[in-house]
Amino acid sequence: MMNYQFPKGFWWGSAASGPQTEGVFDGDGKAQNIWDFWYEEKPEKFFNEVGPDKTSRFYKKYQEDIQLMKETGHNSFRTSIQWSRLIPNPETGAVNPKAVDFYNDVIDGLLANGIEPFFNLYHFDMPMTMQEKGGWLNKEVVDQYVYYAKTCFELFGDRVKKWFTHNEPIVPVEGGYLYGWHYPDEVNLKHGVQVAYHEALASAKAIEVYHGMHLDGEIGIVLNLTPTYPRNEQNEADVKAARLVDGLFNRSFLDPAVKGYFPADIINWVKENDLMPITTPEELKIIAENTVDLLGVNYYQPRRVKSKETPIENTGNSILPEDFYDVYDMPGKKMNPYRGWEIYEKGIYDTLMNLKENYGNVRCYISENGMGVEGEERFVNETGMIEDDYRIEFVTDHLKWVHQAIQEGSNVQGYHMWTCMDNWSWLNAYKNRYGFIAVDLEQEGKRTIKKSGYWFNELTKNNGFD
Repeated sequence: MMNYQFPKGFWWGSAASGPQTEGVFDGDGKAQNIWDFWYEEKPEKFFNEVGPDKTSRFYKKYQEDIQLMKETGHNSFRTSIQWSRLIPNPETGAVNPKAVDFYNDVIDGLLANGIEPFFNLYHFDMPMTMQEKGGWLNKEVVDQYVYYAKTCFELFGDRVKKWFTHNEPIVPVEGGYLYGWHYPDEVNLKHGVQVAYHEALASAKAIEVYHGMHLDGEIGIVLNLTPTYPRNEQNEADVKAARLVDGLFNRSFLDPAVKGYFPADIINWVKENDLMPITTPEELKIIAENTVDLLGVNYYQPRRVKSKETPIENTGNSILPEDFYDVYDMPGKKMNPYRGWEIYEKGIYDTLMNLKENYGNVRCYISENGMGVEGEERFVNETGMIEDDYRIEFVTDHLKWVHQAIQEGSNVQGYHMWTCMDNWSWLNAYKNRYGFIAVDLEQEGKRTIKKSGYWFNELTKNNGFD
């Protein structure tokens, strides 16, 4: 039997976000963000028409939830501050005292229970007043974000020592400007490239402000790094396609965050396709001089690609990345049938080794990894607990590869599963459940720890597993 022991001080816990857990309540002082607005406009887009007001009620239940985190072995927990809750009117910049009280209580409660708070600033929840100005397309919104970030550091930076500027900045690009699963639901790759650039600029400016305040902590970004594999590594066209996809979806975000500049091959591709964003030398200097202290790595699935073989069906004015490659449907791959995602555990190791070999072995941690399953009520036992052995197996199999990366010198410092309690997941709402803790929407969000939650407590107590 093999024993997998992890380094002393390893961060064990889970990740969540403000818009997916907090909920919306009368008198809470929160303003609309793009999800509140989109649900009001088009509730039919959301699975079972469950909107962001019906999230897991963390705003009301955080004290109970922190105790449940303790019971499930957390020594750390990541969530996000909602910009629209903290500064409901960005025009005045006035903070919402109820939001300040709430986030202070969450931070103090976590610390009192031996759980280190990791706070993220932007998790897909643009305030609607900012979206009306163009959202990340507008440089004024970048400056408003930096003001919001500075406000967070001033209010909470004495106790929060781990900050992240964005979660998965590729997703507002993909969802909002290519594939229609985030507002503003455009198909415009040129806009998407500008948004990606402004997110990188906003991140660097927030890092600059944080470092300038000389707080006792560190700041980084959370990226979903999806390793890209060519259909045939001996086929030059497949390898070229995989390199492009890796550049567009991974290196365009990873390189500026860690190295301070955008990858040359992608700059050339963007120029060739008339997609160049508007930049200034001063902004590029800010990006160059303000790289991350710490990198969060979200890993769920790989990408498999092949050279373009199918006709381009895009009839609109905007090109799409898929006009330059095809998805490779690899025979025999292991799948999560509920989410439609491939399960490839070695991808987490490949990602960590890429960071070691090509990114200066940047300090990092697995900030998300998890398995969404539909219809978990089928696995409830006679005591009312969900027996989610599939989740235990999923996490164990990924942790074996994280352990292997550590043995080979990776600077990975922790593992957070997505997510703590079942939460609302954008257009999918509660279709797939991811949590260590079940949430019953019919009973005011009643919590029940799943089998995986008790298993995780044992794992973290032993700082490893057999």
